[in-house]
Parts: sequence; C-alpha cells; structure tokens
Amino acid sequence: MTRESVVAVFERHSAAQRAVKQLADAGFDMQKLSIVGKGYHTEEKIVGFYNAGDRVKFWGKRGAFWGGLWGLFFGGIFLTIPVVGHLVILGHLASVVLGAVESAAVVGGLSALGAALYSLGIPEDTVLEYEQAVKADSYLVVAHGSPAEVEQAPSVLVGASPARLDVHEAVETATSHPGHAHG
Repeated sequence: MTRESVVAVFERHSAAQRAVKQLADAGFDMQKLSIVGKGYHTEEKIVGFYNAGDRVKFWGKRGAFWGGLWGLFFGGIFLTIPVVGHLVILGHLASVVLGAVESAAVVGGLSALGAALYSLGIPEDTVLEYEQAVKADSYLVVAHGSPAEVEQAPSVLVGASPARLDVHEAVETATSHPGHAHG
C-alpha cells in the first residue's frame, strides 16, 4: 500500500480552522486528518482541558478554537514537547505522537512530533521546518492516505490561503519504521 501526505502551514488559527472545515465539507475522511498547534501563550494563567462525555472543554486564549475543532476529530492530546513547546494535536497524528512518547521511540533525534511526521514519509529536513513553524506559532493541517484519498486535499487547502503547502509523494508503508534511527 502506498500513501502520501499533504501538509499546509497556516499562520493564523482562523485560516487553519477554515481549512479543516473545508476539508470536512468536501467529504475528506476526518480519520486521516490532523491539526497541530500551540496550546497556549505563556502570558496565560490557567490552561487545560477536560473530557465531559463526548465533549471537551478547553481553557485559555485558544480554548474556543480547540474546543470547536475537537468534535470533528477522533481524539487528541495536549502535551509539552521539548524545543517545540506546549502543543495540541487533534486527529490521527495524536495517536502516533502518543505512541512515540510512550515507547520513547525517536527517529534520529527528532521530537515525538517530528517522529510522527517522519513516519508519514515526510523527509527529515522538512519535518524540522514544520517543527520550527509550530514553534513560531503556526498551525499544521496534515492530510494523509492513499494518493486517491488525498488527491483533492491540495486544491481545498489552497482555498484557505496557507503560508506553505507541500505534497509529499507516495511512499511504501512497509518501508516506514517509526522507531528506526537513521543518520
């Protein structure tokens, strides 16, 4: 099986939110979509979230943003990644990052977020650029799947005016080893 990824970098949360909603409206499989961004700014005093049945309540400056998106995704996490900072990750990447954290699997010194992106077939140098974008307060919207599944994603994402949009060509999933270190 081959898969590819489309990654859009947005400088504003409103544009990232618009992109996610446009992908959902276009019928994109939400189980193959993720969003990554900072959980909060350092000037905030109380930050967090809790699960209330099928809803999640977030506190903080971006609470309404993250809370509004939570219902579209199948799970998420809030964690601190060294160098990158405090992140909220919703969607498929959340489970991949959590797996990397729990197993202490790192790829060539990448963070847990970097290892998760790398496992999707994204080159290491590009992964580092995405980590820097998130650290600088941008948001990543990541669509992945078979080439046919992600075919429409770039044209939908362009409509939301990303600062950067990359299509990472199909890779064989059998050759991807998330815990494999490389030099």
